[in-house]
This record gives sequence, C-alpha cells and structure tokens, in this order.
Amino acid sequence: QVQLVESGGGSVQPGGSLTLSCAASGRTLNRWTMAWFRQAPGKEREFVAAIFRGSHSYYADSVKGRVTISRDGTKNTVTLQMHSLVSEDTAVYYCAADQGIILSSIWTSRNYDYWGQGTQVTVSS
Repeated sequence: QVQLVESGGGSVQPGGSLTLSCAASGRTLNRWTMAWFRQAPGKEREFVAAIFRGSHSYYADSVKGRVTISRDGTKNTVTLQMHSLVSEDTAVYYCAADQGIILSSIWTSRNYDYWGQGTQVTVSS
C-alpha cells in the first residue's frame, strides 16, 4: 500500500517559479519510477517528468529546460522544480508511482498504479 501526497502548488505570475513536492508513505520508493503529470480543465492528463526506476530523469518537450525532477531517498520524496512558468503550465499537477513500469511506458498516465490527489498550479498575469 502506497500513499502519495503533493504539495507546493499556488498562483504565480508568468516567468515565476514554483517547487512541488510529493511525499510517499507505505513503501520505500527509491527504486520505483516516480513521475509528474498535469491536467488542465477539459484536457487529458499530460506527462511532465519522471525518474525511471530511481535513476535517469526524463522530461516532456514542453517543459524541458524549465523543470527539474529530483528525489530525496532519506525523505521518500520527489520534487519538481519549475521556473520560467507560462500560462500553458496552469493545471492540476499529480504525482504518480509504479514499481514495474518499463521505460517505453512512462509517458502514459494509465500505466501507473499509484497517484496523489493533485495540487493546483495557476500561472496568470
């Protein structure tokens, strides 16, 4: 049983920065694949970033260069640092985790077994 809780969302101006955190409990997830997805109103859930099996990081083209995903094994947390935010980044951001996902599957939300409740990010002028 794994529980994920996101935090750190809020409202920022374009060009601003936010750091989101995902706290995991129930299991140690250092060797799991951890990911961030986002979903804007009326839109499908979209891949943002992932750490594959606790090692290599991957990013969506839409955010590459503007976000950094990292993990802290001692705290069992995953962080998404975002900067140079634009209005298109407005969405609910979700943390996801999966133990056995393969690399080619990390981009698709339905392939993850565990999800947090989400945290709202709003970018507006």
